[in-house]
Parts: sequence; C-alpha cells; structure tokens
Amino acid sequence: MILTVDVGNTRIKAAVFEGDKLLQHFVFMKEELQKNIENILKKFINTSHLVVASVGNVEKQAFLKFEKEVVVYFISHNDSFPFVNGYETPKTLGIDRMVLAAGATFQFPGKNRLVIDAGTCVTFDFVNENDKYLGGAIAPGLQLRYKSLHDFTAKLPLLSLESPKDLVGNSTSQSIHSGVVNGLVYEIDGFIDEYRGLCSNFIIILTGGDTEFLAKRLKNTIFANSNFLLESLNQTFQYKIKND
Repeated sequence: MILTVDVGNTRIKAAVFEGDKLLQHFVFMKEELQKNIENILKKFINTSHLVVASVGNVEKQAFLKFEKEVVVYFISHNDSFPFVNGYETPKTLGIDRMVLAAGATFQFPGKNRLVIDAGTCVTFDFVNENDKYLGGAIAPGLQLRYKSLHDFTAKLPLLSLESPKDLVGNSTSQSIHSGVVNGLVYEIDGFIDEYRGLCSNFIIILTGGDTEFLAKRLKNTIFANSNFLLESLNQTFQYKIKND
C-alpha cells in the first residue's frame, strides 16, 4: 500500500492506495499532520511508502519522523515524468502542477488536456496531445478573492463562501458573493473557451477543494474529480519506480 500526501497552501490531503485503487482519502489541517499520519499508518498497517508532494510550508522533517515505519519519498523536479516539460523556467514549476500534468497524461492519452486545480489558487495547466507540457496560468482562488476584498479595502466585510442569490447583488454582501463566485466561474469558462479555440480533441479536468462547488456552475463540459491530484501522485510514483 502507498500513502500519498498533498501538502497545499491551506490544507493537507492524503489517500491510501492499493495498486491503482483508492482505499480511503483524508483532509486535515497542517497542525494535525503528525496525529493524522500516525492514525492512518495504524489503520493501514501494510503501507510501505509515504509519498509526498508539497507546495506548502511544512518541513520535510515532519514526514521523516515516520522513516522507521515506511519509506518516505518526496516527489521532485528530478523525477521521471511522462511528458516533455516545455515550461520556460522548468525548475520554478510547482510540483503539484507537474503531478497534475502527469496524471492528465496517464489518464487521457492522445488528447489535449487542460487541468484546472481550484484551491487557494486556481491553476491552469495545459498538456498537448503530443505529451508536451506548455504552461498555463495562476489566479486567486475563491477564498483569496474574499480575503483580498476585505484586506485591501476600508469597509468591505470578510465573508465565507456562499452561493450568490442572484446575478445582481442587492446588498453589499450579495454583491461580494456575486462578484467573487460569478467572476471566477466566468473566468474559468472564458479560459476553457479560449483553449478550445486553440485545439480540438480536448479534455478539461477540474480538481481541487472547490471542485464540487464550481463544477455545477460551469457551462463547459468537464471531468470533475476532487481526488485527481492524489490519484496522479500515486501514478507518478508508480511511473518513477518502473523507470528508475
């Protein structure tokens, strides 16, 4: 069994795999890391590897504490990936984005793929049908948009995510919800439309913490999977083992 761990900017996601089968997934805050990893390893005693992809600020030592129980491995830019990296600054490309691009390559061979990861940030990553990663975009996610309106204005309140009641907000709160939610939905749909104009034979993959909230609001047809990064992390590690 393999325990994959995705350390994001806000939360940690983890999943236990047996081969390609996802047995159980978990979501917890960074300060709960040690307790949760301990509990997972106690429950799944046949876990052999702990595989980490990190963009957050959790120290490696927090994971290396489990070296007596499992093999700990950190996915890095030096690993083998199933695509050609055409990014102008390949070493600055986030490991999470590389893993997502790998998963798209594995799961949708022979297609042009756009992976949209909707979390703290919204990232767009494009891998063409020839398995070349070309780049994408980075934008603020829903929570960052709410927070920025509060932090950089004098009087706007800090709101939690909520579906706008109408396109036309009839109060300050409803105007913020309409601007944040509808703004990001239109932005994502706009990106998708532009990418569709560039190529055919196209698949859009939506993942990340806000997948469920956003998926039902988009006009474009997408493949939505909130666990896509964890699944991709497992596949990337299996690919590394086969190609070492």
